[in-house]
Amino acid sequence: MTDIGLLRQLEQKVVQAERPYNRSIKPENAIYYDLEQLIASESACVLVAQDGDLVIATGYVQTRVSKASLIHEEHGYLGFMYVDELYRGMGINRLLTDKLIVWGKERGLSDFYLDVYADNQPALKAYEKSGFKTSMIEMKLTLD
Repeated sequence: MTDIGLLRQLEQKVVQAERPYNRSIKPENAIYYDLEQLIASESACVLVAQDGDLVIATGYVQTRVSKASLIHEEHGYLGFMYVDELYRGMGINRLLTDKLIVWGKERGLSDFYLDVYADNQPALKAYEKSGFKTSMIEMKLTLD
């Protein structure tokens, strides 16, 4: 299997983990990330953590243009944050997050954002350990 193929499998694990929090996610083959573009981009850093040959965690940070109303022109956006179930609670997410933030800081970024479902308490706790705070809540209405 190619590296992209493996990352696509892990992406589907992210999708599967988030499906309980959002009924609108496609039932099959939901694509979250343009992984090829992220890997090739000089304005992004994609990391994987391995245990031997097994990829056990992923994450990326991407430099993005900030809203005109903000004092910072650019910010770092974190995504594809995933840790295999067997390796959760070991601080791996924190290690990846810290490395991604260092990459952004080396490029002059001081503000970092990520998205997390409000009901995903384990993820919220993990990001809070890295210093993230809730800043805005997206609200949604789905009409049946």
